[in-house]
Amino acid sequence: MTPAAVNWKQAIFIGLLLTTGIGPIVLLVGTVLGMAAAQSFGYFNFAGASGFSLQFWTKQLASPLLTASILYSLKIALVSAIVSVALAYPIAVWLRHPFPGSLTISALIKAPMMVPGLVAAFLFVNLIAFHGFVNEALLGLGLIAKPFRMQNDRYGAGVMLLQVWKNMPFALLLLGGAVRSIHTDLLDAARDLGAGGWARFRKVILPLTLKAMQAALVIIFIGAAGDYSFQVIAGPTNVSSLAQYMYTVQHEFGQWNEAAVVAIVLMTVALLGSLLLAAATQILFGGRRA
Repeated sequence: MTPAAVNWKQAIFIGLLLTTGIGPIVLLVGTVLGMAAAQSFGYFNFAGASGFSLQFWTKQLASPLLTASILYSLKIALVSAIVSVALAYPIAVWLRHPFPGSLTISALIKAPMMVPGLVAAFLFVNLIAFHGFVNEALLGLGLIAKPFRMQNDRYGAGVMLLQVWKNMPFALLLLGGAVRSIHTDLLDAARDLGAGGWARFRKVILPLTLKAMQAALVIIFIGAAGDYSFQVIAGPTNVSSLAQYMYTVQHEFGQWNEAAVVAIVLMTVALLGSLLLAAATQILFGGRRA
C-alpha cells in the first residue's frame, strides 16, 4: 500500500470521527440559526401567511426600542467582561504560588460559579431592596433617615455588579492556569533586568496570557450580551436588554417574526462585539514580548 493511499484512508477515518462528534452540533446549531433567519424574512409565520418579506426587518430596524436595547446590552457586556478580567488578573498572580490556605481562598472566590444566575439575582435583590439588608443596616446605624432606592437602577449598575460577581471566578479559572504556566525564570530574568512589578505584568504576564484573556473576555461578553435573568430581576425598568426585548416582542405582542429579527441582531451583536474585543486586546497587548 502506497503512503498516499494510507494518507487518504487516515483522512477519511479522521473525517468520520469528526463528523460523529461535530456533525450533531453543526446540525443543531444550523437548524436553529436557519429557522431564526428564515422566520425573520417572513417564513414560518405562526400568525399569518408565510412568504418572503422585509417588513419585519424594516419595522424593527426603525424601532428606537431596538436601538436602546443594543446600546444597553453592549454597555453591560463590555463593562462586565473588562471589569471581570481586570479583577481576576491580580488574584491570579497572587495565587500563582501555593501558600497555606490558598486552595481554600481559591475555592471561596470561585463559589459564585456554583450559584445559578436566577438565584444570584434574587439574593442580590434581597440585599439591595427598599427594605433589604443594606438599607436596614444603614437605618439601624442611623446613617440614613429613609431607605435608598437601589433596585432597578436606571444605569444597570446592579446588573453589571451581578455579572462581575458571577463571571470573575470564570475569568480567574482561565487566567489562573495561564499565569501558573509562565516559567519563573522568565519573571526572575525580567526582575534582574530592572523591571518592576507593573513592568513585569505588562511586558511578560499580559502577552504570555493573551489567549486566555481573549477567551475570558469573549465568553463573558457573549454571556452578558444575551443576559435575561439578571436584567429581568435587577435591571432598570426604562430600558430592556436584547434578550428581554426579544421575549417582550414575542410574548407580549405575539410577533414571532419580529422576535426572530431581534434574535439575529442579538447574535450579530455578540459575534461582532466579541471579535472586536479580541482584536483590540491583540493590538494593545499582542505585540509586546519580553
